[in-house]
Amino acid sequence: MGYRIAVATSDGVNVDLHFGATDSFVIYEVDGLDFEKLEIRDVPNSEDGYSHGCVSDSVFGSESGCDSGCGDRNGCHGGEKSHTVELLSDCRCVVSTKVGRSIVRQFERRAITTFEIMMPINEVLPKIVGYYYRIDNKKISISPRRAFR
Repeated sequence: MGYRIAVATSDGVNVDLHFGATDSFVIYEVDGLDFEKLEIRDVPNSEDGYSHGCVSDSVFGSESGCDSGCGDRNGCHGGEKSHTVELLSDCRCVVSTKVGRSIVRQFERRAITTFEIMMPINEVLPKIVGYYYRIDNKKISISPRRAFR
């Protein structure tokens, strides 16, 4: 059974962007221990000034300051619902250098894992794929942090 991984990258080589700072995500298709680049998904921008298509949604509550990962600090509020989360809803995980708390919770509600890491894609993907392979095949039960050691 395959799945997808979304990666925030500026150059296609390194995981080097914050979730809220990326204009697109590289999507990888995973099958067993093999993975390949599937597509690049552009992040929508809305006309209301919020990057990544954030819209107010009281269901997600509000927090002080901007840590939702949905855009710049000048117009973003922690209680925003991100259309980018919906854009990546078919992925099993999202990899970026940083993801705000509100966005992490939105992904968690969809059973999508977020990984905050900065390293070359060709180093991080085999570790994530191996981690999920072991879980899916009940080989070993480890925490995501141990997968990167």
